[in-house]
Amino acid sequence: MSPLSQICVCCVSDGVPRRSFVVALIVGTILNVINQGNTLLNDGNINLTKILLTYAVPYCVATYGAVSFRWATIKKGAAEHHG
Repeated sequence: MSPLSQICVCCVSDGVPRRSFVVALIVGTILNVINQGNTLLNDGNINLTKILLTYAVPYCVATYGAVSFRWATIKKGAAEHHG
């Protein structure tokens, strides 16, 4: 399996999407309240792009952290197997 394929499998396996979603929901909500709290509470002009990005960034960061850890574990296991 190619490295890119292995990385893609890590992105969608072993609960990574669910955990990343939970992180994004919590962190994204906190950041949205911090960044657009007044607008959200006072019926101002809500910037939908900012809201979506505020949830997408923590999702990507959590996924990257999980995948990089798993990828390092895979590489270490392969090195030990061949060494």
